[in-house]
Amino acid sequence: MQASGPIIQPDHRAIKNWAREDQPREKLIIKGPEALSDTELLCLLIGKGSPRHDAMDLARQILQNSDSDLRTLAKCSVQDLLKLKLEGFGKAKAAAFVAAFELGRRRHAGRNPAKPVFKDAKAGAVYLQPLLADYPHEVFAVLYLDQANRLKHEEIISRGGITATYVDPRIIFKTALREAAVSIIVAHNHPSGSVRPSRADEILTVRIKEGANYLDIKLLDHIIVGAQDYFSFADEGLL
Repeated sequence: MQASGPIIQPDHRAIKNWAREDQPREKLIIKGPEALSDTELLCLLIGKGSPRHDAMDLARQILQNSDSDLRTLAKCSVQDLLKLKLEGFGKAKAAAFVAAFELGRRRHAGRNPAKPVFKDAKAGAVYLQPLLADYPHEVFAVLYLDQANRLKHEEIISRGGITATYVDPRIIFKTALREAAVSIIVAHNHPSGSVRPSRADEILTVRIKEGANYLDIKLLDHIIVGAQDYFSFADEGLL
């Protein structure tokens, strides 16, 4: 007679054994998504856990590893999530997390057929902050505008390290000419949280402005984005 494997006792605390109205999926259907906690929402993304850790357990562990901060979690890549080495949480579930946060960024960035108009630095910052602030490394973006300051095209042209990214102004102007842009807003994030410009930021701004003037394109602003704040070269009189 062969020895049998370990017997896994049924866990009466398992989600399927909860009252129907307390189960995250049913709770969302009955009460709406706003009634769910962060852990419950993450649980729904996970779907199914492992024999030893149900989806709620995994959601709690993931949040704890992110200091219970969704903004920190939103910065994680698939590789970052896999480093947690959680049983029952593999590539597919990690990819679902990253995709969900990216959808949130795109939605908040206002990507829709009604192209936004940028009348001032605040409007640019409101648009760019959800798009750039969550990156754990520096990224550099450009908004290409028409004569009414309406968005024609947006593009992230450079991705760099934690403290810097390389930007080639020629790439900016090549796209500007292709899109027949009348003006541009350039922006990048500071993962450190401080939005004060570095000396390199100031030098780059001068280079971009000089190149734009030569092509009769107006540089409306250079915006530095942080998690909670932003810095506008235009508002500070540095353009």
